[in-house]
Amino acid sequence: MTRKKVKLAFITNDSARKATFKKRKKGLMKKVGELSTLCGIDACAIIYSPYESQPEVWPNTMGVQRVISQFKRMPEMEQSKKMVNQESFIRQRIAKANEQLKKQHKDNREKEMTEVMYQCLTGKGMQNMSMPDLNDLGWLIDQNLKEIYKRIDSLKKMAPHHQQISQPQAATAPPPPAHPPVTLAANDMLAGGVQVQEQKPSVDLTMDAAVHRPQWFTDWMNNPAGENMGFGHGDEMMMQFHDNHNPMWSSAFFP
Repeated sequence: MTRKKVKLAFITNDSARKATFKKRKKGLMKKVGELSTLCGIDACAIIYSPYESQPEVWPNTMGVQRVISQFKRMPEMEQSKKMVNQESFIRQRIAKANEQLKKQHKDNREKEMTEVMYQCLTGKGMQNMSMPDLNDLGWLIDQNLKEIYKRIDSLKKMAPHHQQISQPQAATAPPPPAHPPVTLAANDMLAGGVQVQEQKPSVDLTMDAAVHRPQWFTDWMNNPAGENMGFGHGDEMMMQFHDNHNPMWSSAFFP
């Protein structure tokens, strides 16, 4: 069961006021003792009341005098820095409540204008709106546009960064696998009508190839005029060439 909220006002009934004083005085002394014990601070309490001739102190008279002496040794500005009385305490609470109320009014007005803005987007007219409402609506639209432009600028700044990250990844990507060579049998190519261009072996003119050349080939290269190279008459080594054939080599040697 929740406790009933107590109204902070003077209790006009004498007996009720006296009972409340005794109960809350006991609770206040207990709280001061708990604060001093748990936090390790110096604290004291002095309570005057019309119901008792002597004031009640906590923890004792010596402890109260020590705390008061420590307080008096402080500069005057430090003494009154956080000092409040009943009037100043209430004023602080009123100022805080006014700030909260002002903030709540602003939030409510912004939500109201947001709803009006959405209604205008659906086609509702603004003929019945007053000048303060139009000013508030314009302010809200400007705020939304600022947020949109801010978001667009942030996305534009992030775009080059993503491109710089993606380019190295694309550069280091492995090349696509090469297609394996396709080998077709002669019968399959003839049956399917596949035309295959025969690849001629390239002529190896390196030093290794020159070592394996026959002697007559070397002699012939050294005698381009067609003189006798020791194989018989010069006419025996003459090779027949067709008119449209390559003038360098015969197909008998390099197909």
